[in-house]
Amino acid sequence: MTDQSSLPAAMPADHQQVVARYEHLLEITRQLNSTLDLGALLNRIVAAATELINTEQASILLLDPGTGELRFEAASNLSGSAMAAIPVPMEGSLAGWVATHGEPEMVNDARSDSRWFANVDRTIKFTTRNLLAVPMKIKNEVIGVLEVINKNGDELWTADDVYTLTTLASQAAIAVQNARLFQQSDFIAEIVHELRTPLAALRASTALLMRANIPEPRRDEMLRTMHEETERLTNMTTDFLDLARLESGRARLETHEFSVMELIEECVTVIREQANEHQIEIVIRGEDRRTDADRTKIKRVLLNLLTNAIKYNRDQGRIYCTLERRDDLTASCGLIVLIQDTGHGISAENQKHVFEKFYRVNEAESTTGTGLGLSIARRIIEAHGCEMGLASELNVGTTFYFTLPIAHAQPRREPPASAVFSRPKDPSQ
Repeated sequence: MTDQSSLPAAMPADHQQVVARYEHLLEITRQLNSTLDLGALLNRIVAAATELINTEQASILLLDPGTGELRFEAASNLSGSAMAAIPVPMEGSLAGWVATHGEPEMVNDARSDSRWFANVDRTIKFTTRNLLAVPMKIKNEVIGVLEVINKNGDELWTADDVYTLTTLASQAAIAVQNARLFQQSDFIAEIVHELRTPLAALRASTALLMRANIPEPRRDEMLRTMHEETERLTNMTTDFLDLARLESGRARLETHEFSVMELIEECVTVIREQANEHQIEIVIRGEDRRTDADRTKIKRVLLNLLTNAIKYNRDQGRIYCTLERRDDLTASCGLIVLIQDTGHGISAENQKHVFEKFYRVNEAESTTGTGLGLSIARRIIEAHGCEMGLASELNVGTTFYFTLPIAHAQPRREPPASAVFSRPKDPSQ
């Protein structure tokens, strides 16, 4: 017969919950360290924080290396455009206080705390009741802040909450640094590869020009080549920097309300002469709508798509530019712009890669470009919390589309009928 007094006491229920939480934390940590996609990583951290601490919302704010500002990089209750539009001050915010002091801080009544930054709630129409924020550190250097908001049941924060979130933040900081380093090294390798071609052309032309017996016509030809390759290098470096800023989150949106149709007409005017050279007709369709976005960056997107629509079109072809308001889109990005050409189309295999860095559908036709235009365009649209995609059929043509936020003051109306293009339900198709 077993001596009951020699058996260990049953583990208390609350202790069992703590052990289960730490086991879950270890599993999440392993998952974080296996992820090198920065965007996916940040979203995983936010989801883990709400799950582990049992809260309504969570967010990550990272310090901008260039400006020293705190910026939302991932949040369970903010769209991409909202995150970009709300810089958080170092002074006058709880996140700023935590980043400055490098210590966790919990607030059980947010509105009574002088450090509470009310702009976020006002912007997204949310009510923060209580919150806990901890620093994300690497070797005692704060790179950001991890916050959880509104504990379910409005329970008080506990020491275990602080410990768990601090542990998650520490592991998350390491994972973020690893993802950034991976992106940087991978991007640098791609840059070096792309720079080799124009540099080789410049080197060969320079060597030939140093010879005294070069005929004048040949000399002029080499000078033109050097000028073209120099321009190409200049464009490459500009695109490299722009894409690096977009991928790192350092490119900030200057959003304001403007007419989308006016911008389309402006862009068409810019490229009309290029279209006329190939006898390509450009047709603008739809009713004017207003958006709240970064006009300069959206103009860049439009010019890229229109230029490509000319480049890959047929002589005497057409380009349709259509603006619609669609009920089947999300409320925050309810406008859609479609650029349709009557060109040769893109194969199903090439469609899978068109938004990748340095990818060119037709290498021979695209050697003058950087291969970054569509990557940058998609990043710009995604920074607004919206989406970009395409649909194409060989020997028929291609339609690129992107969505935009609706200006808040604009009433919702039925979209105009369009025979040009129906956005696919799966953007990847």
